[in-house]
Amino acid sequence: MSFAQFIVIPIFISIQAFVLMLITPYVPFTTGVLGAGLLTWVSFQAWAMYFLGGCTVKMGLKTIAGYIGGIIASIAIFELGDLFAQAMGVYWGYAIAVFIVVIPVISAEKIPGLDFIPSWFIGAGVFFAFMSLLGEQLPHTLEGYRTVAVPELVACVVGLIFGYVTVTFRTRYEEALAPSPVDSES
Repeated sequence: MSFAQFIVIPIFISIQAFVLMLITPYVPFTTGVLGAGLLTWVSFQAWAMYFLGGCTVKMGLKTIAGYIGGIIASIAIFELGDLFAQAMGVYWGYAIAVFIVVIPVISAEKIPGLDFIPSWFIGAGVFFAFMSLLGEQLPHTLEGYRTVAVPELVACVVGLIFGYVTVTFRTRYEEALAPSPVDSES
Protein backbone atom coordinates (compact mmCIF):
# COMPACT_ATOMS: atom_id res chain seq x y z
CA MET A 1 0.00 0.00 0.00
CA SER A 2 1.43 3.32 -1.03
CA PHE A 3 1.50 6.26 1.35
CA ALA A 4 -1.12 8.00 -0.81
CA GLN A 5 -3.43 5.02 -0.23
CA PHE A 6 -2.47 4.66 3.44
CA ILE A 7 -3.08 8.31 4.38
CA VAL A 8 -6.82 7.73 3.93
CA ILE A 9 -6.78 5.61 7.12
CA PRO A 10 -5.26 8.27 9.43
CA ILE A 11 -7.55 10.90 7.91
CA PHE A 12 -10.60 8.70 8.59
CA ILE A 13 -9.49 8.13 12.20
CA SER A 14 -8.86 11.86 12.58
CA ILE A 15 -12.41 12.55 11.36
CA GLN A 16 -13.71 10.06 13.94
CA ALA A 17 -11.76 11.81 16.71
CA PHE A 18 -13.14 15.15 15.51
CA VAL A 19 -16.69 13.77 15.60
CA LEU A 20 -16.10 12.34 19.10
CA MET A 21 -15.06 15.79 20.28
CA LEU A 22 -18.16 17.36 18.69
CA ILE A 23 -20.65 14.91 20.19
CA THR A 24 -19.11 14.96 23.67
CA PRO A 25 -21.55 17.44 25.22
CA TYR A 26 -24.57 15.65 23.77
CA VAL A 27 -24.13 12.01 24.76
CA PRO A 28 -26.79 11.09 27.33
CA PHE A 29 -25.76 10.11 30.88
CA THR A 30 -22.21 11.47 30.58
CA THR A 31 -22.60 14.97 31.97
CA GLY A 32 -23.67 16.22 35.36
CA VAL A 33 -21.26 16.40 38.28
CA LEU A 34 -18.49 14.94 36.11
CA GLY A 35 -18.95 17.28 33.15
CA ALA A 36 -18.97 16.46 29.46
CA GLY A 37 -15.18 16.02 29.40
CA LEU A 38 -15.56 12.55 30.87
CA LEU A 39 -16.72 11.15 27.58
CA THR A 40 -13.66 12.33 25.74
CA TRP A 41 -10.82 10.72 27.65
CA VAL A 42 -12.71 7.60 28.77
CA SER A 43 -13.91 7.01 25.20
CA PHE A 44 -10.39 7.42 23.84
CA GLN A 45 -9.15 4.86 26.40
CA ALA A 46 -11.88 2.38 25.48
CA TRP A 47 -11.16 2.97 21.78
CA ALA A 48 -7.54 1.99 22.48
CA MET A 49 -8.71 -1.01 24.53
CA TYR A 50 -10.56 -2.26 21.44
CA PHE A 51 -7.22 -2.38 19.61
CA LEU A 52 -5.36 -3.80 22.60
CA GLY A 53 -7.96 -6.59 22.78
CA GLY A 54 -7.38 -7.63 19.17
CA CYS A 55 -10.04 -5.62 17.31
CA THR A 56 -12.93 -8.05 17.70
CA VAL A 57 -16.48 -7.64 18.96
CA LYS A 58 -15.86 -10.52 21.39
CA MET A 59 -12.99 -8.62 22.98
CA GLY A 60 -15.06 -5.44 22.95
CA LEU A 61 -17.63 -7.26 25.07
CA LYS A 62 -14.86 -8.51 27.36
CA THR A 63 -13.68 -4.92 27.67
CA ILE A 64 -17.13 -3.80 28.84
CA ALA A 65 -17.21 -6.73 31.28
CA GLY A 66 -13.78 -5.69 32.56
CA TYR A 67 -14.83 -2.06 33.03
CA ILE A 68 -17.86 -3.27 35.01
CA GLY A 69 -15.63 -5.61 37.02
CA GLY A 70 -13.14 -2.81 37.64
CA ILE A 71 -15.90 -0.54 38.90
CA ILE A 72 -17.23 -3.27 41.21
CA ALA A 73 -13.70 -3.97 42.47
CA SER A 74 -13.18 -0.25 43.09
CA ILE A 75 -16.39 -0.02 45.09
CA ALA A 76 -15.28 -3.04 47.13
CA ILE A 77 -11.95 -1.30 47.81
CA PHE A 78 -13.71 1.91 48.88
CA GLU A 79 -16.10 0.05 51.15
CA LEU A 80 -13.45 -2.22 52.71
CA GLY A 81 -10.94 0.63 52.88
CA ASP A 82 -13.41 2.85 54.73
CA LEU A 83 -14.25 -0.01 57.09
CA PHE A 84 -10.63 -0.94 57.83
CA ALA A 85 -9.58 2.71 58.07
CA GLN A 86 -11.75 3.10 61.17
CA ALA A 87 -9.56 0.57 63.00
CA MET A 88 -6.12 1.05 61.46
CA GLY A 89 -6.08 4.36 59.61
CA VAL A 90 -6.52 5.21 55.95
CA TYR A 91 -3.02 4.15 54.85
CA TRP A 92 -3.23 0.59 56.19
CA GLY A 93 -6.99 0.27 55.73
CA TYR A 94 -6.85 0.90 52.01
CA ALA A 95 -3.65 -1.10 51.52
CA ILE A 96 -5.32 -4.16 53.06
CA ALA A 97 -8.51 -3.55 51.06
CA VAL A 98 -6.49 -3.48 47.83
CA PHE A 99 -4.67 -6.68 48.84
CA ILE A 100 -7.97 -8.47 49.42
CA VAL A 101 -9.77 -7.24 46.28
CA VAL A 102 -6.90 -7.80 43.85
CA ILE A 103 -6.99 -11.57 44.51
CA PRO A 104 -10.45 -12.13 42.95
CA VAL A 105 -9.72 -9.57 40.21
CA ILE A 106 -6.66 -11.46 39.02
CA SER A 107 -8.50 -14.76 39.50
CA ALA A 108 -11.04 -13.55 36.91
CA GLU A 109 -8.35 -14.50 34.39
CA LYS A 110 -9.70 -18.05 34.75
CA ILE A 111 -13.31 -17.08 33.93
CA PRO A 112 -14.18 -16.93 30.23
CA GLY A 113 -15.77 -13.59 29.38
CA LEU A 114 -14.13 -11.87 32.35
CA ASP A 115 -10.55 -12.78 31.52
CA PHE A 116 -9.39 -9.54 29.85
CA ILE A 117 -7.72 -8.23 33.00
CA PRO A 118 -6.24 -5.02 31.48
CA SER A 119 -9.79 -3.71 31.06
CA TRP A 120 -10.45 -4.33 34.77
CA PHE A 121 -7.47 -2.14 35.63
CA ILE A 122 -8.43 0.61 33.18
CA GLY A 123 -12.05 0.54 34.38
CA ALA A 124 -10.93 0.68 38.01
CA GLY A 125 -8.39 3.43 37.28
CA VAL A 126 -11.01 5.65 35.66
CA PHE A 127 -13.41 5.05 38.53
CA PHE A 128 -10.76 5.82 41.16
CA ALA A 129 -9.68 8.95 39.27
CA PHE A 130 -13.15 10.45 39.29
CA MET A 131 -14.00 9.40 42.83
CA SER A 132 -10.72 10.96 43.99
CA LEU A 133 -11.11 14.05 41.82
CA LEU A 134 -14.53 14.76 43.29
CA GLY A 135 -13.36 14.03 46.83
CA GLU A 136 -15.82 15.20 49.45
CA GLN A 137 -18.38 16.18 46.81
CA LEU A 138 -19.09 12.53 46.13
CA PRO A 139 -19.63 10.30 49.15
CA HIS A 140 -18.96 6.58 49.15
CA THR A 141 -22.63 5.71 48.74
CA LEU A 142 -24.66 3.91 46.12
CA GLU A 143 -25.67 7.26 44.62
CA GLY A 144 -22.08 8.50 44.62
CA TYR A 145 -20.85 5.35 42.93
CA ARG A 146 -23.66 5.49 40.36
CA THR A 147 -22.76 9.08 39.55
CA VAL A 148 -19.38 7.89 38.31
CA ALA A 149 -20.15 4.36 37.09
CA VAL A 150 -22.96 5.15 34.63
CA PRO A 151 -21.13 7.87 32.69
CA GLU A 152 -17.95 5.79 32.70
CA LEU A 153 -19.73 2.81 31.17
CA VAL A 154 -21.55 4.94 28.58
CA ALA A 155 -18.25 6.54 27.57
CA CYS A 156 -16.66 3.07 27.40
CA VAL A 157 -19.35 1.86 25.00
CA VAL A 158 -18.97 4.98 22.85
CA GLY A 159 -15.21 4.37 22.62
CA LEU A 160 -15.69 0.72 21.73
CA ILE A 161 -18.13 1.69 18.98
CA PHE A 162 -15.54 4.08 17.57
CA GLY A 163 -12.96 1.26 17.70
CA TYR A 164 -15.33 -1.07 15.87
CA VAL A 165 -16.00 1.56 13.18
CA THR A 166 -12.26 2.15 12.77
CA VAL A 167 -11.52 -1.54 12.27
CA THR A 168 -14.52 -2.09 9.99
CA PHE A 169 -13.56 0.86 7.79
CA ARG A 170 -9.91 -0.13 7.60
CA THR A 171 -10.69 -3.77 6.82
CA ARG A 172 -13.09 -2.86 4.02
CA TYR A 173 -10.79 -0.19 2.65
CA GLU A 174 -7.79 -2.53 2.54
CA GLU A 175 -9.92 -5.26 0.93
CA ALA A 176 -11.01 -2.76 -1.75
CA LEU A 177 -7.38 -1.92 -2.47
CA ALA A 178 -6.26 -5.56 -2.70
CA PRO A 179 -5.76 -6.84 -6.23
CA SER A 180 -8.49 -9.17 -7.39
CA PRO A 181 -7.54 -12.80 -8.10
CA VAL A 182 -8.05 -12.16 -11.83
CA ASP A 183 -5.56 -9.28 -11.73
CA SER A 184 -2.90 -11.33 -9.97
CA GLU A 185 -3.17 -14.21 -12.49
CA SER A 186 -2.47 -11.97 -15.49
